[in-house]
Amino acid sequence: MNESVSGLYSEQMDRSFRWGMIWFIFSEVMFFAAFFGALFYARVFSVPWLGGADPATSVHIWDTVVLSWPTAGPGFLDLEFEPMGAWALPTINTLILLTSGVTLTIAHHALKENHRGKLIWGLAATVALGFIFLGLQMYEYVHAYQDLNLRMDTGIYGSTFFMLTGFHGFHVLVGAVTLLVILARCIKGHFTPENHFGFEAAAWYWHFVDVVWLILFVFVYIL
Repeated sequence: MNESVSGLYSEQMDRSFRWGMIWFIFSEVMFFAAFFGALFYARVFSVPWLGGADPATSVHIWDTVVLSWPTAGPGFLDLEFEPMGAWALPTINTLILLTSGVTLTIAHHALKENHRGKLIWGLAATVALGFIFLGLQMYEYVHAYQDLNLRMDTGIYGSTFFMLTGFHGFHVLVGAVTLLVILARCIKGHFTPENHFGFEAAAWYWHFVDVVWLILFVFVYIL
C-alpha cells in the first residue's frame, strides 16, 4: 500500500503482480478441478460399478444393490436422507452472487471514470451481498443437518456436497473480506483511474468465485 500511494509502483511491478494473480487463480482452478473430478468419478464410474459389473474384470462388485445418484453409497443403505434441491436457497444465493458481480463491475467502471461515490456504494453493495450469501449458506447447512439428515458423514453424497459447497463458501469469505479491505482503501482514496490493480486483483478473484458457483450450482444442485 505504501509503495502504491507514494508513487513507487512501476510498470514492471504491475506486470509482475498481474502474472502473480493469474497464476494464483490458476492454482485455485486446479483445486476445484480436483474436487469436481472426485464428484464426476463417483457419479459416473463408482456408483454404476458398485451396482453392476466392473468393466475391467467383469466381476460384480456389489451383487445385492442397485445404486443411482444421489446416494450415500452401499454402506449406508439404511440411512434415510434427502438431497439438497436447487430451490429455494441455492437459487436465491445464485441470484445474490450474480448481482454482486454486477455491482462490482459497476464499481470498477466508476473507479475508471473517477466517480468516487458510485465506486464506494457499488463496492459496499458487493461486500454486503457476499456476507448475505454466507449467511444463507449457513442457514442452508442448518436446514440440511436438522431437516434433511444430510451431514458430512452421509456417505459419498454428503462428503462431496459439503466439500464443494464448503470450500467455495470459504472462498466467498476470503473474497468478501478482501473486498472489505479494498473498500476501506477506496474510502481513503488509495486508488486512481490509472493505478488500481489492488482493486482489479480482488475483482478477478470475486468473478472467479462467481463462475465456480455457477458450475457448482449446475452439477451439485440441479443434475
